[in-house]
Amino acid sequence: MQKKFGFILLTPDEFDGWIVQQRVARTILYLQQHHTWTPSYIHFREDNHFELQRSMQHFHKNVNGWLDIGQHFTIFPDGCVVTGRNLELSPACIFGFNAHAICIENLGNFDEGKDTMRLEQRNAIVRVTAALCNRFNIPATTERIVYHHWFDLSTGNRTNGSGITKSCPGTAFFGGNKVVDAEVNFLPLVREYLHSGHVPPPVLKYGYVTAEWLTIRNQPSVRGRKMNVTPFGSVLRIYAEKNNWYRISATKEEWVSAQFVRDAKRAVVINTDTLNVRSGPSTQFDVIGTLSRNDEVFLFEEKGNWAKIGVDDRWVSKAYLRIYA
Repeated sequence: MQKKFGFILLTPDEFDGWIVQQRVARTILYLQQHHTWTPSYIHFREDNHFELQRSMQHFHKNVNGWLDIGQHFTIFPDGCVVTGRNLELSPACIFGFNAHAICIENLGNFDEGKDTMRLEQRNAIVRVTAALCNRFNIPATTERIVYHHWFDLSTGNRTNGSGITKSCPGTAFFGGNKVVDAEVNFLPLVREYLHSGHVPPPVLKYGYVTAEWLTIRNQPSVRGRKMNVTPFGSVLRIYAEKNNWYRISATKEEWVSAQFVRDAKRAVVINTDTLNVRSGPSTQFDVIGTLSRNDEVFLFEEKGNWAKIGVDDRWVSKAYLRIYA
């Protein structure tokens, strides 16, 4: 733990211990997620945390005319956390939605094609968010953990991304800046950490089993001990690839032969409350079921504007899907 310019620099481990010791009188109900946009990764030199935090403080006070730096915490690319505004003060980060909130600024520009978030920062964002949820009894929901993009800049009203908004915390922040992206990609990581104290590693990709039964082994080789089997059509999370084998567990040595796994894409239903599932890739085929908004599916095949969501013939229109690579 280091101190300079009135700020404290903490590792995620140190933050866990530090935050539980803080006595905060005001009621905290919300956590805000932001990206700094600038400064970004190009400005970070691994040892200039305090200098960047002070420069943001200077801008906020002397250019914006604010009382102090806007955010309570900045999380840097190396995973370190620097304190900012006094926790007893509301942030100056989302017009119309600062009361009862804590603001987290994640250093970088996380719009598509800009900074690629480092693993250390990814894990720290999850851990710090979870630690604040735990300290202030904040549920990990999109009602209480919010993105700047969800608020209109001119009115302060929550619009979930419509109207005049910023892209903050970035169009590529944990898979996107939409409400559904937070629900599907970010908040499950926070809940997992709250439950287990472990941040799952990022999924490399998804795939589905093409063998009748696929053997799971304890090493990436046919010489590995047989651990289990998984049936035809099962969707697997793939965390690593080695010698044409896939690791399918975040925490254990569980491997399957890549020869019997075909790539799949993950998607979420959007823009409709009810999505028809048809027996083929057009409206000429019968409706055989429905999906609801925010349901998750996996795409096994694509034909034009249609996607097959299983090994059997179940097809949906891609116009109502948000597809993740």
